[in-house]
Amino acid sequence: MDDKVIVTHRGALTRKYGAAGLARIRGALRALAEADGRRGIRSRTVWLDDAAAMKKLRAKPLASPTDCRGAKVAIDRVFESLSPAYLMIVGAPDVVPHQDLTNPAFSAGDDDPTAWGDLPYACDAAYARDPAPFVGPTRVVSRLPDLYGAREPSHLLALLRTARGWKSRRPTAYRAYFGLSAAEWEGSTRESICNTFGDDGALLLSPPRGPRHTSRRLAAPMHFINCHGGTSVPEFYGQKGTAYPRSLTTRATLELIRKGTVAAVECCFGGQLYDSVTLDLDVPICQSYLRQGAYGYLGSTTIAYGPADDNGAADLLCQYFLQRILAGASVGRAALEARQRFVERCAQMDPMDLKTLAQFCVYGDPSVQPVAEEEPEDLPGGVAPEAAARFRRSERRAKLRETGDFLRDTKPTASKRQKGARAPRKARPALANIARKGGLPSGQAFSAFRVRGVPRVTGEAAKVASAPSRYYLAVGPRGGPRGRFRVAVVAKEVSGRIVDYRIYHER
Repeated sequence: MDDKVIVTHRGALTRKYGAAGLARIRGALRALAEADGRRGIRSRTVWLDDAAAMKKLRAKPLASPTDCRGAKVAIDRVFESLSPAYLMIVGAPDVVPHQDLTNPAFSAGDDDPTAWGDLPYACDAAYARDPAPFVGPTRVVSRLPDLYGAREPSHLLALLRTARGWKSRRPTAYRAYFGLSAAEWEGSTRESICNTFGDDGALLLSPPRGPRHTSRRLAAPMHFINCHGGTSVPEFYGQKGTAYPRSLTTRATLELIRKGTVAAVECCFGGQLYDSVTLDLDVPICQSYLRQGAYGYLGSTTIAYGPADDNGAADLLCQYFLQRILAGASVGRAALEARQRFVERCAQMDPMDLKTLAQFCVYGDPSVQPVAEEEPEDLPGGVAPEAAARFRRSERRAKLRETGDFLRDTKPTASKRQKGARAPRKARPALANIARKGGLPSGQAFSAFRVRGVPRVTGEAAKVASAPSRYYLAVGPRGGPRGRFRVAVVAKEVSGRIVDYRIYHER
């Protein structure tokens, strides 16, 4: 029985780093397994393209590292055969691909056709591009990414050293936080910070703050960032009115991120692993954090959304992740529990909820536990601490699996656009009003999404039903075609009437 399984692609690593580079990576993986063993964690590495090894696991080898379906099938078979408590993907998407989930919001005007991410690897459901089957995650999974397009392995070796040498600290060591928000979203971020840390006194707003911050502030071990981001850009941006100054850059983080840091980042593309080598750019901010010894980083691969003045979508997933870290969860378990809680709190998963769930990835070793949990004072006679820890892990995994299975089987979803569907006549004025409130034209077109999985209600009960029959979604530039950033407006229809709505801002 293996506690942790590491999966990667030998051929892809060899093409990037050559035989000598691969040998160094193999040595680092062996050293990690030895360090895990001293912690009572049994680890093994599975090369997804090793035909002999995969045959023993009743799995088909992954021929191409760009094959999303093949990677999902291969990792599913590895997981089913070995049932690890932790599964770690080693490599950027040019080694093991992100999964190519369809973005439901794309048909309503969002710019991302695909919500790239690792969510399906954390689920038992078979390969699919529709995100709806993946609302019931059950596995503790994370990714330790090398640099996309890299030609020498020093970055990955540094990340493996961090995974090898981590240490848990007391909860008081993680009390301080670095909080950074676009000024326009102060209300939303203060709510998230208070929910997570209990006070918002250390929150910084951009403008006026950024892009450089003091070493004392960046040395805080918990980071919560709610700013703008852009595709293949090593910068985050603040906002006040029509001003979008830089709030944080890769260069501004250098030598200032403390080993053991855990970050949750709402920014658009805050977790994008772009090819900085070929593009001759600074590495992504997420990679700067990891290279300096961060234990965990949660971020989005594509455009993320959240409200301006309260919490929803990206706000919730990020704060749930940090809350579970503070409660003593490992990096991988914190991501799983955050995903499950996000799905639980949604009565139905509308198109924006599904995109949010799909696009956020966690980077780091899933077994790393930043905050030490309280150990039981007394163990039964003759029970070794490692055996007791393994038993507690198995109990937690069983409960998490039950929760994930329940969510998968019961959670209504709205991922499919109803082509040609129009809102009922009596609902159209409400939709026009909601569009105007979000900064969209009153004549803005809405896409309709049918809700699947809602129990059918008939007779008198149908007159007071609260479950929606459809969601309506519109995405467009705030303030018209010249608007720099988009807003997403989601409206809920029950029995032909619009009964609720949410307005999200592009992060």
